[in-house]
Amino acid sequence: MRKIFERQLKIGQTPIEEIEIDVKSRDELPKLLQGLQAIYKNKEVMEKVGRILLKLIPDNVDPKKGRKGMDLWTILVLGCVRLCCNFDYDKLKEVADNHYKLRQMLGHTPLEFDVKYPLQTLKDNIMKFTEEVLNEINTVVVLMGHEIFRIKDKAIHAACDSFVVELHVHFPTDINLLWDALRKTMTLTMRLCDDLNIKGWREGESNLKKIKKQFLKIQRMKHSSSKDTAKKQQRNELIIDSHLQYLKMALCVIEKARYALENIETADFVVDLRIKQIAKFIRDAEYQISLIERRVVNGESIPHHENDFSIFQQHVEWISKGKSGKPVELGLRVCVVKDQFGLILHHRVMQNETDDKVAVPIMEESLELFPNISSCSFDKGYHSPDNQERLAELLDDVYMRRKGRLSAINKVIEQSPEFREAQRKHSSVESAISALDNHGLDRCRDHGVEGFKRYVALGVLARNIQIIGHALQQKELKKEQRRRKKLALAA
Repeated sequence: MRKIFERQLKIGQTPIEEIEIDVKSRDELPKLLQGLQAIYKNKEVMEKVGRILLKLIPDNVDPKKGRKGMDLWTILVLGCVRLCCNFDYDKLKEVADNHYKLRQMLGHTPLEFDVKYPLQTLKDNIMKFTEEVLNEINTVVVLMGHEIFRIKDKAIHAACDSFVVELHVHFPTDINLLWDALRKTMTLTMRLCDDLNIKGWREGESNLKKIKKQFLKIQRMKHSSSKDTAKKQQRNELIIDSHLQYLKMALCVIEKARYALENIETADFVVDLRIKQIAKFIRDAEYQISLIERRVVNGESIPHHENDFSIFQQHVEWISKGKSGKPVELGLRVCVVKDQFGLILHHRVMQNETDDKVAVPIMEESLELFPNISSCSFDKGYHSPDNQERLAELLDDVYMRRKGRLSAINKVIEQSPEFREAQRKHSSVESAISALDNHGLDRCRDHGVEGFKRYVALGVLARNIQIIGHALQQKELKKEQRRRKKLALAA
């Protein structure tokens, strides 16, 4: 049984619309709570958000039956807090159990000090969000923000740019990816054989240590910098021999694990899943062995598209944007479109896409959500002749610098005061991206492509709610300043 929110007040409970939040606080959490309170106070917006949240309940489940689950409003609040404050689940549990104002927002009374949130419950409920649901809520929130900023039905001036959200992976090399695959193959096979009382892995932990020792030995080895050709040749042969020994140990593990899996006879669904998982790591190990043979033994240069960058997060991309101090980023690009008030109108996770490939699609999607977008500025990386033409059909004004030498007409266009002003204001999108980085989107903590998309969408939503909360705080502060001025003049 799930509800959007329990409307019946308990003894000692403060209604959410009456919670007093410190408007002078500069921390992100009070601003977020102020924004969430504004959503709850607005009956029309809250009704729309509630209908969207009901999509989290599967179609074949009756929300009015069964044992009580976490309220949908509670899930939304905790998910936004996690991303806005860049918390892990342990920190989220701590504030959910002990932060007084947050517990008021969740509907708890001071008498419910014994009500705590189990860690796994937090994980399971927040993971129910999908990218589609969060994007729908974000659209409703942005429209509410436009009403607060008083630009409803007025022209929106947008800016578009992309940034990289990194994934939690180590720097990839073929030898450490092989070690990852072997480690998982051995530990999972040992655990499975132990559960099924299959013998033959008594020395598994000892063999794992030997393989790791050989891996670390190779990791420390360097090519000779001597001018003596014989010494260089001798060092190269030593490196090749060490790699061959490492590969020999890996092949023995793979052969033994495969033999163990072939001799398991069971109709248990869970065991079959565990066998498939082990088989996947075996395939990963074999692929890395082939790459090491080609690179070290045969002296080949491996093409970029044939390399793997993680065996756990296989959607990760090797991204080089030419940033000083950060030559390589391991993650996925995210393209965002923001308005003149910093609200993120729309975003797109870019898988194997570049900026020039997403310029038109992301503007088409943004215009479906917000038809009153009249202009948009872009970086030079989004330019292509086709993009310039198609965007000119979609928008009233397109401010996108062209690559290469400019024609006389294009030179006049790019030197016009309007174009220069738009490009000057375009730098504000970097501020929005920096804010997203600081509030959760510097590195994705969730796993899988769907987890990545959910994490980014939740980060965008939390940031927009925080912006609205900040705007409301500033309004309250200005009211307080005017009131004090009147009192001072009266005195």
